[in-house]
Amino acid sequence: MAMQPQRKKGGETLPLERLKTILLVQLGDIGDVVYSFSCARALKETMPKAQIVMAVRQKAAGLVEGCQWADGVIVVDGKPRGVWGTLAYQWKFWRAVRRYHFDLAIDLRTGTRGAVLAFLSGAPFRLAPYALDGTLWRNRLFTHLVAPSGKQGQFIVEHYLEILTPYGIQTEQVIPEISVSPARLTEVERLLAVYGLGRWDKVIAVQPFSLWGYKEWKKSKLATLIRRVHEDYGLPVLIVGGPDERERADEIAALAGEGVFNLAGQTSIALLPPLLKECCLFIGVDSAGLHIAASVGTPTIGLYGPSGFATWAPRGEKHMVVHKAFPCVPCHRKGCEDSLKSRCMDELDVDEVYSAVRNQLTG
Repeated sequence: MAMQPQRKKGGETLPLERLKTILLVQLGDIGDVVYSFSCARALKETMPKAQIVMAVRQKAAGLVEGCQWADGVIVVDGKPRGVWGTLAYQWKFWRAVRRYHFDLAIDLRTGTRGAVLAFLSGAPFRLAPYALDGTLWRNRLFTHLVAPSGKQGQFIVEHYLEILTPYGIQTEQVIPEISVSPARLTEVERLLAVYGLGRWDKVIAVQPFSLWGYKEWKKSKLATLIRRVHEDYGLPVLIVGGPDERERADEIAALAGEGVFNLAGQTSIALLPPLLKECCLFIGVDSAGLHIAASVGTPTIGLYGPSGFATWAPRGEKHMVVHKAFPCVPCHRKGCEDSLKSRCMDELDVDEVYSAVRNQLTG
């Protein structure tokens, strides 16, 4: 199906020359935010003088400092505050949003929160993908809508960009990039020194965890892989993750033995890009770390099961995907028959992953 702008009140054009301040809303997970940086790039390359402000959830806010095409960030914080606390927060939040005097608001998703934010931003032009289930009120909050092409296996960046391209907003570089400042690299140097590692030592990063357990690999197999890599190549391995994953990371480190360092919970989201940039290889499941590592130029190995690697895995010669050759992969379900358990991940063999590691380290 060809992608065409939907006719709405604003017609089929946007006055690009008049757009001075633009709100780019991405209220998805961290990986979604990383892949949205290419949209910020397209906006800045098309309208170099425009101010681009990204609206993201609290957990992803620190990443926006690495988006060289974004001029600011609005943090959407949904933590509970009670009735009066919520009223006070909302008043301050919307006052801050309105101070930007946005000319255009773009919501990259089809949900309702981003639609409300775009509408209440006060922007006279509001652009979003057309939602089949949003005909009652959600779609009506926008002046311009684009019907997604629905291409099978479409790279997620291309999916986001096709909201913009009908209006002449485009970029030739669809691979997302995260910039790293010298100050952040200095922070990483201090962090690695705590573990007896120098900034220039070759290290491997591993992220075993995902928001969804059915995307994870068995701890015992990952520990075996780490031990084998360390023994064969003598490279230190850093386990990365969030604070709530530190205990599980300790279990993997204990099983893996020497040369493994548990950094789960020891880095902010803003410090993760420079840390991964200093690594010679990243190994991880379908999670934020995989997308961040690729965006700072580190070679990656993505372990995939039920989720669509054609859509979500990093693109480029430096990146590899390992998955079982089952006819049902990827099934795009929450585990086998939505059981939250994935046979394709459980049966992924250490040798299959190790072969990819050897290819990346010696190829």
